[in-house]
Amino acid sequence: GIENPAFEAPSSDLGRRQHAGPARPGAGAAAPAGPCPGPGEGPCGWGPCTPRALQLCNNSEGYLAAYSLLAIFQGIVVNGLINISISTIEKRYELNSSLTGLISASYDIAFCVLSLFVSYFGERGHKPRWLAFSAFMLGLGSLVFSLPHFSSGKYQYGGKLEDTCQTAETTFGNATCSASTNSSLHKYLYVFILGQLLLGVGGTPLYTLGTAFIDDSVPKHKSSLYIGIGYAMSLLGPAVGYVLGGQLLKVYIDIQIPKRQDTTYTEVDQDDPRWLGAWWIGFLVCFFAIWLLIIPFSCFPRHLPGTAKIQAEKISETHDDGSQVLVQTNNIGQSFKDFPVALLILLRNPVLMSLIIASSSEALVATGFATFLPKFIENQFGKSSSFSATLGGLVLIPAAALGQVISGVLVSKCKMDCKGIIKFMISTCSVALILNTVFLFAKCGNEPFAGVSETYNGTGTLYNLTAPCNANCRCLRSMYYPVCGRDEVQYFSPCFAGCASYLFNNMKKTYHNCSCIGKPKRENGSEDFLYEAIPGKCPTQCKFLPLFLTFFFFAVVFTFMANTPTTVAILRCVPDKQRSFALGVQSVFLRLLGTIPGPILFGVAIDSSCTLWDINECETKGACWVYDNERMAYLLMGISAACKSITIIFVVMAVYFYKPPPLTKALPRKTSEKISVI
Repeated sequence: GIENPAFEAPSSDLGRRQHAGPARPGAGAAAPAGPCPGPGEGPCGWGPCTPRALQLCNNSEGYLAAYSLLAIFQGIVVNGLINISISTIEKRYELNSSLTGLISASYDIAFCVLSLFVSYFGERGHKPRWLAFSAFMLGLGSLVFSLPHFSSGKYQYGGKLEDTCQTAETTFGNATCSASTNSSLHKYLYVFILGQLLLGVGGTPLYTLGTAFIDDSVPKHKSSLYIGIGYAMSLLGPAVGYVLGGQLLKVYIDIQIPKRQDTTYTEVDQDDPRWLGAWWIGFLVCFFAIWLLIIPFSCFPRHLPGTAKIQAEKISETHDDGSQVLVQTNNIGQSFKDFPVALLILLRNPVLMSLIIASSSEALVATGFATFLPKFIENQFGKSSSFSATLGGLVLIPAAALGQVISGVLVSKCKMDCKGIIKFMISTCSVALILNTVFLFAKCGNEPFAGVSETYNGTGTLYNLTAPCNANCRCLRSMYYPVCGRDEVQYFSPCFAGCASYLFNNMKKTYHNCSCIGKPKRENGSEDFLYEAIPGKCPTQCKFLPLFLTFFFFAVVFTFMANTPTTVAILRCVPDKQRSFALGVQSVFLRLLGTIPGPILFGVAIDSSCTLWDINECETKGACWVYDNERMAYLLMGISAACKSITIIFVVMAVYFYKPPPLTKALPRKTSEKISVI
């Protein structure tokens, strides 16, 4: 019964009401028999409607289940469906990687702008209802993001697939630039940005107030486990999003492939580079599912039963710089006028700022790879967009979730203190840096491409698709339909390969009379070449994909093993009444220094490795068709290694700066636990 500042409740609202007397009448009507409930602790329900069945969920496990479901669906949309749809959106709406990187960053822009205010004012508010608002905005953002599909009309996948040479029937009637060829599809960029901004508004309370509410409601030694589970569920979402999105990309974008009446046209299939999948279906499904989650969050009380008792038993590990006493004695955080002082206290905490910069550096790499890993696999190893997306999701996301859970269990079981947690982060980041070298030896070179990586049998010049063998064919660069010649060289289209005719053998199209294609490079006595070219890219000779995925899997595991410990260390090293606000400050820097520049930086790096752009008749640049694989691998390796080195440096600085408070420094762990029980 003796008041002790070391046991002060973390929530200013909770701590202030602890001495104000009993809870409101009826608040504990449904609570189990035992000690009187703390302030704000009440039954689960809506006003006077408190069904007995709902009280089974009125605990930390019930809240964690609802939190995990919302985190899963948020991950499905933001880090799953959007990332997997990037390549399709680029082609459908004529955007380059820099602009789609801006779309990805828009979520973080909204998060960055709002997180400080939401975390500051939400600390004293009804956190579960904030999460109900979060569910509403996430659902609305999902709906808005799908709207361009319904207003942009049917997908027109282009002209004649044959585009053969020297025949009047197969040449385009309009090969000149006109006003009609200038598309306005790129204007849908702003709708995608609006959808991402709404998603950012919805995600802000989830990872600031939602995480702090978990830490408020469970004992200290369980906090890292619960937070690790919640974060792992947020990563399970992208895994589901990648797999679901990958399967949806196998469905034609308009559901039904249009039938061509003209025999000079043929239907597209999944092997056709102009094939676009139904990227929009997943967003509509998530829109309905997320709005259903508004119901459970709206029924939780302000504080779960037993929260006051749990808070009274916790011992502070705040960094000993006087901020804890300053916050308590001046009761900082009760009004908006305290906002600058509260922010300054956190910004002057060297341990907090070191951890924030370290986590921001890791976030830059994680967000960049989450956005462009499918594209990297697609171009580096010659896989289809749907297969690359599915494969990337099956490797990247489970590895990240596994890292979160492993670190949460280790920190919880070993009962690490704040300094021990930070030292644990140094080891995990160092191993991740070593594994990052996979880009140096598991990269693939480009397959031969006429007019890009090599000349046409010694004629023509590099980076020029036109050569003497196809100069009279009137070929257009606006129609990319690659074919693989019997000489194992890839050509931009049958026209640029100089092919004058085609046949169907066993339902497979083959091209003949190709003036640009040389003799076969290898003789095969058991197979006579019955064709000169076939549709599609030449099969890659690179066999490094399994090696790359293995090393990359473990690199992601060790990278994300530092994520949960970072959050726990941040919650420990700041004054108890500023924990939600500290997560809000981290979110701002995480976005400004990490997740906002991450996709943009990776997009610029990938664009800089492009060797063949989509250029229409009006000389307007669109998406990139061919990349320099080695240059792409080296650029991504350089960005990743630099960021991980910065992370390690600042985590070491956090260990150096941290000073435990006198109480925990003077008492061994077991003694401290006995005092808390007494």
